[in-house]
Amino acid sequence: MLLLACLVTSRVAILAAPQSQSPADENKQNENKPKDDVKKNTPGQVLKPGHSLKMDVDLALVNVTVTDPYNRLVTGLEMENFRVFEDNSEQEVVTFSAEDVPISIGVIFDFSGSMANKVGKAREAAVQFFKTANPQDEFFLVSFNERAELTSAFTNSVEDLQSSLMLTSAKGRTALLDAIYLGLSQMRGAHNGKRALLILSDGGDNHSRYNESDIKRLVKEADTQLYAVGIFDALGYRNRTPEELNGPSLLSEITEMTGGRVFAVEKLEELPDIASKIGMELRNQYVLGYRPSNKAHDARWRKIKIKLRAPRGLPPLNVFAKTGYYAPSH
Repeated sequence: MLLLACLVTSRVAILAAPQSQSPADENKQNENKPKDDVKKNTPGQVLKPGHSLKMDVDLALVNVTVTDPYNRLVTGLEMENFRVFEDNSEQEVVTFSAEDVPISIGVIFDFSGSMANKVGKAREAAVQFFKTANPQDEFFLVSFNERAELTSAFTNSVEDLQSSLMLTSAKGRTALLDAIYLGLSQMRGAHNGKRALLILSDGGDNHSRYNESDIKRLVKEADTQLYAVGIFDALGYRNRTPEELNGPSLLSEITEMTGGRVFAVEKLEELPDIASKIGMELRNQYVLGYRPSNKAHDARWRKIKIKLRAPRGLPPLNVFAKTGYYAPSH
């Protein structure tokens, strides 16, 4: 069971999993507050619990995760603590929310031969992840070895998903990219606005029809965050294949584009806690909304950069958000 520890500075809280070492005393930041060069012509809308954000086709939404130097989640920040840049031009943030909202989640589970000695703990991790679910969440399951298949379509029944996980054994080659493609395709039928894929794999691919370029393009087009639990063998493991050696970098590139990330695991007993941590992260994100100053419908890639104007007294913080989006074509 994941434990939470809170360090409170003003209204800002740092949520932490148990740490093996004690953090050093935090140094106060004495940097001057940066000058704000964006006119606030529109009153910012802070969304409170119980209120939903109405769809606005001209509104760009960005999920943002903030962590401290010890990888602990930072909650309690306000709208004024964030700055959004699109193609290096600062944007005006007009909506802000930190509410836990229903999520549509696809679990991509590796049942290839290279996972044979890891499947048991990986199943435990998936079950632990499901335990973080809210009643309004929906899930689907894609399992893969040398071919990817939809094992369970969207359901609110965690029990059904757990049963499906128990019916498959590890064997065959690895079609990871095909599984991600299938997961993103399935996500088009999601009922919730917030969407995420959780990949449980050792990261190698040696049997996909789709290549990395295909998947990276699709990931950029899909408004879905990708997280991965990378169950990697130790670097000195003599039987690692070239595909397995490339696994960590492949998963990192794909997930970081979306504002997600890879949690690398070398000790199998860490898996359930890591899965719970990802679940907690999805529940403690900020959602920033802005209307892009570039109104062109040119289908071009727009780069996004989130910067923090953190409250004084906090250590340097890390920000995770998607790296961009494609503008509409018409």
